[in-house]
Amino acid sequence: MSTLVTALAYLSGFLRTALFVVAAVLAVVFLIDWLVRTRRINPFNPIARFFRQTVDPLIAPVERQVVRAGGLPTAAPWWALVAVVVGGILLITVLDFLRRWLVQLAYAVSAGPGVLIVQLLIWALGIVQIALLLRVVASWLRISEYRWWLRWAVRLTDPILRPLRRIVPPLGMIDITPLVAYFGIWILQMLIRSLL
Repeated sequence: MSTLVTALAYLSGFLRTALFVVAAVLAVVFLIDWLVRTRRINPFNPIARFFRQTVDPLIAPVERQVVRAGGLPTAAPWWALVAVVVGGILLITVLDFLRRWLVQLAYAVSAGPGVLIVQLLIWALGIVQIALLLRVVASWLRISEYRWWLRWAVRLTDPILRPLRRIVPPLGMIDITPLVAYFGIWILQMLIRSLL
């Protein structure tokens, strides 16, 4: 188990450096592509022709999404860079989460069944917190809660949020029950951790 944790730590460190280099290179590429798209570089220049032939087809899916959302096609390179950076951050976060999860699992298994049950309860509450965050972000982005990848979060959090909505009034147009539920679960996790 410790070799896997060490390997994940090295992989995470390597990926941090590699993704930073990739993001820096792509920032330069997308800057040049933006200059070509906004005609700050002569469109008949060999560099501009190269970028229109090679880079623009790679950015085309992002461009379609930007245009559908009401944005300008010239903003597509910057949104592509945002997608790369956010994807890299999520990848590193998932690897670090997995490494911490393995360390906690190894400790809980070595400490006995009582600690293992408490750790499993803390993880279950953490999944509910993730579902709450996913549901809040989806509501900000106006994504339907009937989407297949969001239904699990709605099913998991509705039994908590429905009773809370009867108790906690909204602040104007803002429903703060997910925030109240998130911090309530966080306090419950702290109390459970104090049992260890």
